[in-house]
Amino acid sequence: MNRFQSVRGFNDVLPPDTALWQQLHAVAARSFAAYGYGEIRLPLLEHTSLFARSIGEVTDIVEKEMFSFQDREGDSLTLRPEGTASCVRAGLEHGLLHNQQQRLWYAGPMFRHERPQAGRYRQFHQLGAEAYGMAGPDIDLEIIALSARLLRGLGIGGVRLELNSLGTAETRERYRAALVAFLERHADALDAESQRRLHRNPLRVLDSKSPQTQDVLREAPTIVDALDADSRAHFEALQQGLADLEIAFTVNPRLVRGLDYYSRTVFEWITDQLGAQGTVLAGGRYDGLVEQLGGSPTPAVGWACGVERLILLMKSQGGVTPEPGAHVYLCALGDEAGRAARRLAEQWRDTWPQLRLIVNAGGGKLAAQLKRADRSGAQLALILGEAELADRSIQVKSLRADASGGASPPQQTLAWAELPARLGGLLES
Repeated sequence: MNRFQSVRGFNDVLPPDTALWQQLHAVAARSFAAYGYGEIRLPLLEHTSLFARSIGEVTDIVEKEMFSFQDREGDSLTLRPEGTASCVRAGLEHGLLHNQQQRLWYAGPMFRHERPQAGRYRQFHQLGAEAYGMAGPDIDLEIIALSARLLRGLGIGGVRLELNSLGTAETRERYRAALVAFLERHADALDAESQRRLHRNPLRVLDSKSPQTQDVLREAPTIVDALDADSRAHFEALQQGLADLEIAFTVNPRLVRGLDYYSRTVFEWITDQLGAQGTVLAGGRYDGLVEQLGGSPTPAVGWACGVERLILLMKSQGGVTPEPGAHVYLCALGDEAGRAARRLAEQWRDTWPQLRLIVNAGGGKLAAQLKRADRSGAQLALILGEAELADRSIQVKSLRADASGGASPPQQTLAWAELPARLGGLLES
């Protein structure tokens, strides 16, 4: 009989990696709180039309990558491929956006049917931040500064910030016409995918990874040169703000992002350590999306990052050390000692809420229990046998060398009443 395996691109996360994920989310939650962003939790399923209208019907996500199906009522539903559209939908549905300022963040799984590779899976996880109701470059600056603080907090270095401005919808239409005219003159030199995109979504040609297409694009017009006066002033103020905060950046006139809803500011944090998939965190301004989905005109800006890619970088750079295993492993010899050990463990967990304490389960001789204690990563083994139970004492055995790298301190016996005052010092030694 064949054993079940996970669906391709839907990966398990196992200990000790889960500790790294927990640490990442803790750092992220502190970073969002530092800027006053409140968490919003969004459903996994949405109506398919939400993403077709927001992301764009001729994007790769909508054309090729969405997990969509019809439910029993005949409605077309989709596992969310990204979080921004869902966040706008929730804001409109619950009255959060009309004439209000909102700062929100979310975390959770997203789904895209694309070729699995390192750091990119069909079920992947994102952190995202969205800000609504603020039109100036100051909120663009804030949300980029937030992203920089998150990366620093995770200990991730070796990333660079690239910026561009897509201007207004009118700017993009003018630029689109100029770009199409240029690309038509060089159509034979474009790769097949760029030829397909030329008339359907020409700005995505700028994202092409094909060397032959990139050679052509060196002579292409840039959208920065086509910016209207207000968009240019907005972009220049953002650059000044980044300089004021000493956040280094590069203007990349080819940066367009892959979703139709972006306007004005777009940005990416990029690394050279993940191969071709170099984008770590990306986003921008999407002032027209709220109105496009049925709300009043509302300025908006946000970003998202892939958790799996952050984890890969954290592992390669040693940026964040997850919490170790248990602090203490409690060994119990005999039924009566086992009963007492479980009572004592609950008392100690009440006394020290941060204590990571494992009580031996499944019996076994002392040698077997100490092997389990060592495998758990615990610093100390506490040993409770019949003799200790009788005189209300406990043996304390260090399982690790001391901080200076010397030998473990000798085993000692403490009274139960002594342990609360002594445990902290024993764990630090």
